[in-house]
Amino acid sequence: MIDPRTKLLQAFWRYEQALMANDVAVLDALFASSPATIRSDGGTTLVGHEQIAAFRAGRPPVPPRRLTRVHVRDLSPTTALVVAESVRADGGTGVQTQVWSLDAGRWQVTTAHVSLAPAPPAPHLPDGADLSTIWRVAATDVNELAPFPEPAPSAGLPLTGLTVAVKDLFAVAGHRIGAGNPAWLAAAPVETDSAWAVTALLDAGARIAGIAHTDELAFSLAGTNIHYGTPPNAAAPGAITGGSTSGPAAAVAAGLADVALGTDTAGSVRVPASYCGLYGLRTTHDVVPRDGLVGLAPAFDAVGVLTRTAAHLAAAADALLPPQHQPTDPITRVVVVPALMDLAGPAVQEAVSAALLALALTSDAVVETATEIGPGQLESWFAAFRTVQAAQGWAEHGAFVAAAPGAFEPAVEDRFLAGAQITAQELETATAVLDQARAALTALLPPGTALALPSTSSTAPRVGASAVEIDFTRAATLRLTCLASLAGLPALSVPTPRVGTSPVGLCLVAGPGQDRSLVELATGGSL
Repeated sequence: MIDPRTKLLQAFWRYEQALMANDVAVLDALFASSPATIRSDGGTTLVGHEQIAAFRAGRPPVPPRRLTRVHVRDLSPTTALVVAESVRADGGTGVQTQVWSLDAGRWQVTTAHVSLAPAPPAPHLPDGADLSTIWRVAATDVNELAPFPEPAPSAGLPLTGLTVAVKDLFAVAGHRIGAGNPAWLAAAPVETDSAWAVTALLDAGARIAGIAHTDELAFSLAGTNIHYGTPPNAAAPGAITGGSTSGPAAAVAAGLADVALGTDTAGSVRVPASYCGLYGLRTTHDVVPRDGLVGLAPAFDAVGVLTRTAAHLAAAADALLPPQHQPTDPITRVVVVPALMDLAGPAVQEAVSAALLALALTSDAVVETATEIGPGQLESWFAAFRTVQAAQGWAEHGAFVAAAPGAFEPAVEDRFLAGAQITAQELETATAVLDQARAALTALLPPGTALALPSTSSTAPRVGASAVEIDFTRAATLRLTCLASLAGLPALSVPTPRVGTSPVGLCLVAGPGQDRSLVELATGGSL
């Protein structure tokens, strides 16, 4: 037997589909046939089914729109309030508020209000903003060693006409890798070849907009850098961008580039995506070659991209993950783990749940609750992840850190030094825990299934937040982001409407090699 809430959502989705198809007969049937039924917008209020039906029959079709969040509140066993947020092709937004009543087994609208808003202005930086906090090398900088490599000349390539902000961990031919640290930059050689990922984007027609700053050796999630400053967040002025793909995310959020090429070891693509209102894809570990990349922890490092639009995300994914190399399994099932949702604040939980409901309706994916993973498991997995990450970070860069005392922000240096203290036994034990975690997550996510969770535990902290606040936020968010990292899984942060004035993301995680399936799920209904 189908429960009343499911029947309500089915009726609501039938209404939405009929509205897009301008199916007047279905719309009339879904509005209560009563003289007391109300339909209102900013222009007029119609009272009675007869007036509403006449209005609908005479109006042109409604412009296409995409649901972004759906909120449901039960007012009584037979009455419910539905608030649906949507976006149109022109970037304008809308909210429809409906009171549905259950009568003789059928849900019908008794009251509806529609509110529309024009497209908001594109995020931008204020005049005079210090772009040196974003770019280490900009395309306009004529004092560098060499011009940036040119894109492929064909006009029909997927990224033709788009620009890319390259994280300062990737090799760009003719330039040095700065890795977010002046001492590292001073010792770095000039690269003769570009990293594989950079070349793939150039071959797809993209042009390099610049080499953008990163947190020091990518060992942070804040996006603050004591050497180069904090990149501005055009999507949430006064807030941090998140790191370590901080500079590229800032560039894309501000419209200075269309695509950000970054890395994600513990969330360094997904966190800035959430904080800056962007799409952010972490690819399956090693599915995109890491040639020409300064890594942090090889077991977890993965290439990723950030974009403002779903179309640009799909194009970037095509460049890095050619369709012929990675088949797509349509995602028909989405699981939610309560212990993961509980790691986020109440406002973020509400935003993510509403965005997930909209996604489920538009994709026909079934949302289920999974209780196989509990808080105790998550905590042990998180502790093991931090142990292995720190040990590998020290193995990768310990010699440089030890030879340059004081060259790093103290918090970053402390993270590296902590890795030096990890014993072989501790590393072996932590690695065994991660093997178990990887097996559990892979079993939870067969082809066709995705895990939904908040991308971050909160919205972006303010610039100038205390070290204690930054560290608390980092630790809380890492408990969410470490899952995809420790299992080498693809993960995609999808922007939701804002929590107050700040963006936040819905994260979708799939099994290994299901990167394109995630992109298709999140962008299949894009305008």
